[in-house]
Amino acid sequence: MTLGITLESLSLGYARGPVLREIDLAVRPGEVLVIVGASGSGKSTLLRALAGLLPPHGGRVLAGGEEVTGTSRERAMVFQDDGLLPWRTVRRNVELPLRVRGLSRRERRAVAQEWLARVGLEGHEDRLPRELSGGMRQRVQLARALAGTPRAVLMDEPFGALDAQTRAGMQALLLDVLRDTRATIVFVTHDVDEALLLADRVVVLGHGGVRSVIQVPSPRDPAADPVADRAADRARLRHQILEEL
Repeated sequence: MTLGITLESLSLGYARGPVLREIDLAVRPGEVLVIVGASGSGKSTLLRALAGLLPPHGGRVLAGGEEVTGTSRERAMVFQDDGLLPWRTVRRNVELPLRVRGLSRRERRAVAQEWLARVGLEGHEDRLPRELSGGMRQRVQLARALAGTPRAVLMDEPFGALDAQTRAGMQALLLDVLRDTRATIVFVTHDVDEALLLADRVVVLGHGGVRSVIQVPSPRDPAADPVADRAADRARLRHQILEEL
């Protein structure tokens, strides 16, 4: 079952003061919601609250109708820094959420192997993170996040540190994986083109709140979209987002 997430009058911040105020937003079950905004607009702060890593100053976050008061294996995080444990092999990193779920060693190995195959890392199972490229490490992180079958995946600029070619490959991989998973995705980026490629809807943050919520025409993959007016729609939406940023 997919997970809907609701923000009710949510205010967030740190000791220096509030970052976001009175946010009302519903993340639909199974959608890809992409959050964009200028530096300091609160993108990562909002994602941390959805993950249960940052308590709100006011209001609340509901996941599946229940108030978020801490982290949960139903809500997996994917960071720009891959966060892999350097002393564990690729396979053993992917097995971590499966161990938390109590799967047997044989079951963990089978599930990890399946996900490593899906992200194109067959043959690299016994390598350590330091032996992998940045793009390969992010593939491991994606496999680890999805192997635990979370109902929602929260992604904080996961491709931001990659070169353009590797980034494009990871975007294509994510689109491919999304065709087969029912998880709800909340994806933070500063890249408008990436947002329009991946999103069902784009949320633009600014001035301490939500400036707009924009529906993106389907399909996501522009290479599969032969309709010229949809390309024009995307160009219009890109201009709109850049104006609001």
